[in-house]
Amino acid sequence: MTRWRGATDIMTPGGLSDSAQSLAQRSLEAARRAADGWAARSVRQRLRVIARLRRRLGDEPLDLARTADLPWRSSAAETLTAEVLPLLDACRFLERQAASLLAPRRPGRRGRPAWLFGSALEVRREPHGVVLVIAPSNYPILLAGVQLLQALVAGNAVLVKPGRGGLPAMQALADDLAASGLPPEVLQVLPESVEVAEAVLAEGVDKVVLTGSRQTGLRVLEQLAPTATPAVMELSGCDAAVVMNGADLAQAARAIAFAMTLNGGFTCIAPRRLLVAEEVSTELAAELARQLDLRPPPRLPAATRQALDQAVAEAVSQGAVLVAGRRPSTQGCHPVVLANVAEELADRLAEIPAPAAALLPIRDPEEALARVAAGALRLGVSVFGPPKAARALARRMDTGVAVVNDLIVPTADPRAPFGGRGASGFGTTRGPEGLLEMTVIKTLIERRGRWRPHYDPVDDRDAPLFQSFVQLLHGSGLRQRLAALRRLAVAGRQRQRRER
Repeated sequence: MTRWRGATDIMTPGGLSDSAQSLAQRSLEAARRAADGWAARSVRQRLRVIARLRRRLGDEPLDLARTADLPWRSSAAETLTAEVLPLLDACRFLERQAASLLAPRRPGRRGRPAWLFGSALEVRREPHGVVLVIAPSNYPILLAGVQLLQALVAGNAVLVKPGRGGLPAMQALADDLAASGLPPEVLQVLPESVEVAEAVLAEGVDKVVLTGSRQTGLRVLEQLAPTATPAVMELSGCDAAVVMNGADLAQAARAIAFAMTLNGGFTCIAPRRLLVAEEVSTELAAELARQLDLRPPPRLPAATRQALDQAVAEAVSQGAVLVAGRRPSTQGCHPVVLANVAEELADRLAEIPAPAAALLPIRDPEEALARVAAGALRLGVSVFGPPKAARALARRMDTGVAVVNDLIVPTADPRAPFGGRGASGFGTTRGPEGLLEMTVIKTLIERRGRWRPHYDPVDDRDAPLFQSFVQLLHGSGLRQRLAALRRLAVAGRQRQRRER
């Protein structure tokens, strides 16, 4: 079942208007013209642009923060901490690490097969060309910002389609990059229009990075399949917070309350299912209710408030218990936690982009593992408990990300790659792996010297020669390998006599 994650509009089928096709063609032609010159610059030259951008934004961070004027966002301070600061940290990470990560790799002789004597290997990371970033609406600065910066540093030209309401933030970031020395048309901000994104996909790009719902991801993949265009799909989440017996319940409740209300609940890895050990579920529920009451209710769109109100009313009518929260009001949406929820209603609750979660008692950690693994959406999980036990359980979780004794915030570490499993998508954004996703591998192999024994014709009489050679290199014991060496010498002399 598809979970909404407030990330991007649904791609709709049908014909494209002439204006959308024309804009797509012009944008792609300009991007391809600009891509060659940008890719020809060294990584360090590209990084100078990123360094200037970081200092520019660091001087006046509120200017960028104010462009993300989201109705559910509590204040500019939340934008500064949730988006601008992590983006600048990602810039610094690239400045420090990108040159070495993107440098050609030249393995030495170690590991080279003996029969490839004289062969030199170089593995190069080259840009794809033009990367299309289809951006989310819930974090309009950070998520697309890191992706496009990594694509630029790798040498690509970038087209970015903002999510709903994200155009001002993306345009401001693009303007700041231009002022920092990014050449014209290397980065182009498209309209928020879904039709334009469809037109760009129809024209053909070299890679797509999408953050959005599973439904949107499937639509885009349908368009990419005929040309086998590579993609990174960061799709829907339905994350669990596991609270083990022995966890610090006050800390766990405080963390869950924070994560449920961060960005008004519009966070892909916000906790939607609270898998709590039976022994502590009552105590955790009481502490969580207290913590949620301390937090100001997030402001949500009227349609979202109505959907949550209906889901809560239906769940309660079927026997669910309202552990925390009250029905939405014009002043905001009080976070909702429901216990004794039927599985299908828990799924429905998870689809609503609001601070809402189902509390599900578990008998033991193995049940938590099974419940997480059974879900189609496996973006992330958080585990609260005694450090050693929680760490061991987190390592066994079948999710793309697992956080121990915290929620959401550690994933903003610029070193941390991010991606899902199952229906939550594939590929990686952020961290070293996210940077390398923006490249394509080229392998260069040079053969030095004139020794080319593989050019010589062979027949069945040469089988003992090659068999002895394989046994010499890979035989199981010293005695067997010495015997193979003797047989190899004999077979070699026989071959020499035949060649005379």
